[in-house]
Amino acid sequence: MEAVLKRWCLRFAVVLGAVVVMLICGSEWRIANLAKERCLDDVNALPEAPAAVVLGASPTLADGRANLFFLPRLEAAAALFNAGKVKALIVSGDNGSRQYDEPTEMKRLLVHLGVPETKIVCDYAGFRTLDSIVRAREVFGQPRFIVVSQRFHNQRAVYLAKAFGIDAWGLNAKDVPVALSWKTFLREKLACVKAVLDVNVLHTQPKFLGEKVAVPVE
Repeated sequence: MEAVLKRWCLRFAVVLGAVVVMLICGSEWRIANLAKERCLDDVNALPEAPAAVVLGASPTLADGRANLFFLPRLEAAAALFNAGKVKALIVSGDNGSRQYDEPTEMKRLLVHLGVPETKIVCDYAGFRTLDSIVRAREVFGQPRFIVVSQRFHNQRAVYLAKAFGIDAWGLNAKDVPVALSWKTFLREKLACVKAVLDVNVLHTQPKFLGEKVAVPVE
């Protein structure tokens, strides 16, 4: 009896593992297939848009090490603005506590990189990518914009934008080798699954919306 139970447990584990792998691979393929043509490495290849949404990142990780995604992402956003492709930047990230404030840190570096402070608007409720994308339209009044992040993140953001009827393109910031950020890439695989479920099953909405915020695009 015990041997039979072990065999059934092994079979169940194998089937469950196969389902999980197919779910992850299928979600990644679906997102990349729908978004890859709109996520570009070359600033000059992008169409113009009133504003860009710079997706949240902190300059440091939880263990105090530098976040290798942070500087390239903000450099890409500054390059986009300086190329005249957008007239304003929305920095959207998590501000869950006084000790953790992604938008303010992002804005500080953008000003250091030469972007006028008056052309940067902070979204302090971009707790996740879906929130940042939907709030850009519903709160900041931008139905069309360019997303700035690394390629894997941009593809998921553009996929979400498409699902919500938002016209979004992506500027891919310089990526980080997998060997230096494997935890991030593992989390991204699960984030892809969550994005597909949010759109097709859960019909997830942003945690907060709130009053309209003007963006200086004139």
